[in-house]
Order: sequence, then C-alpha cells, then structure tokens
Amino acid sequence: MSFIIRHYFKLADTLDAVSRYIPPLFLRLLLAWEFGESGYEKLTGANWFADVSFPFPFNLLPPDISWHIATIFELVGAAALILGLATRFFSISLIILTIVAISAVHWPEHWNTLGQLLQGYRIEDIDGDGFGNYKLPVIFIVMFLPLIFSGAGKISLDYLIKKNINK
Repeated sequence: MSFIIRHYFKLADTLDAVSRYIPPLFLRLLLAWEFGESGYEKLTGANWFADVSFPFPFNLLPPDISWHIATIFELVGAAALILGLATRFFSISLIILTIVAISAVHWPEHWNTLGQLLQGYRIEDIDGDGFGNYKLPVIFIVMFLPLIFSGAGKISLDYLIKKNINK
C-alpha cells in the first residue's frame, strides 16, 4: 500500500511542477480558437447585430459600432491569448463581451420559474422555443477564471515581461 501512496504523491509532485506551464497554455489556446473563430466570422460575414435587441445599456451604441467592437476584441483578444499577453485584461474583456452576448442572444426570452430558466442551460436553442442557450457562454466565462486569478502561466509573454521587470 505504501508503494501505491508513494507513487501517487510522486505523480502529484510531477503534475504540480508542470501545472504553471501546460494547463494555462491549453486554456488560452482553446479560448483563443473559440473567440478567434467568432471574430473571423464577424470580420468576413454580414452584420447581424442590427437584428438583435440589445438590452440597456448595451443598446446605447449603434449596432455597427457594437459589431466592430466585438470583432476587434475577439480577434485581438484571441491573438493576445495565444501569446499570453495582457491575459487578465483580455480575459476580463472577453467575459464582458460574453455577458453581453448572453443577455442579448442566449438568454431566455421569457421565464417565470427557476425550472424554466434552467431549460436554457443547453448548447442549442431547440426549435426557437424561447428558453435560450446560454450553456456554452457560461462555460467560457468559467474557463477564463483561472486565467484571471492565476495568470497566463509560465509559457507566456506576461510571464517573460514580469520576470524581466522583476530583475
């Protein structure tokens, strides 16, 4: 039994040693892919924001300006995440963008009970039933939290910059 316990803790020590390298990198790359893909679709596609009813205060900007802001933040944010540059800033910015998307596009049109609200916690809006589809954006927000609280990790420009500043 002590053999198993000793090897378990040895494995745990090895995982601890790489925990500041691999997990933040993979998290950044996955989020960069998702937001970069979304930004590229906006860059090359038609502006469908004009068809969306943004709630207050997001409706204060014209749809064209909102479209350009979202496109720029998704593309620049994706590039910054890949590089691990200003990771906390772009993570917070992309969370705000995601909250706007949830409130304008993914949130249920109408709900009266918690049960109805929870029906919208899914990936797809089934047959436009009005219950929304906010699961994926919520997952993205949760994925950003380790990057905000722990940073970009040791394979990042943020780490290199901080290391050189502290010399």
